[in-house]
Amino acid sequence: MATDSSFVEYVVEQAALDERMTFKRMFGEYGIYLDDKVVAFACDNSLFVKPANATAELTANLPRRPPYPGAKPYPVADELLDDSDQLQALLLATASAMPEPKPKKPRKARE
Repeated sequence: MATDSSFVEYVVEQAALDERMTFKRMFGEYGIYLDDKVVAFACDNSLFVKPANATAELTANLPRRPPYPGAKPYPVADELLDDSDQLQALLLATASAMPEPKPKKPRKARE
């Protein structure tokens, strides 16, 4: 089941991180970015936060399951969607734990 765009918009609204937070459609689901770093995925209308050692304590009580077939289990943060402060804290900590995005290569001009 593909994720509804309204679900992703709700996640972004609840996180209250304004223009720092964006999302992109990926294979019928969504990647969620904070400061240009992938911090979560929205799959099957659930929020899967990227696992990191630095966030292990924040995600310790969250259920885990794979966001798509063949993936490792990710913490599922659906229960935090009604608690903006906890959701924001988790997403900020996750962004801090993720590496900087690689610079994009310039496109070659077409002849």
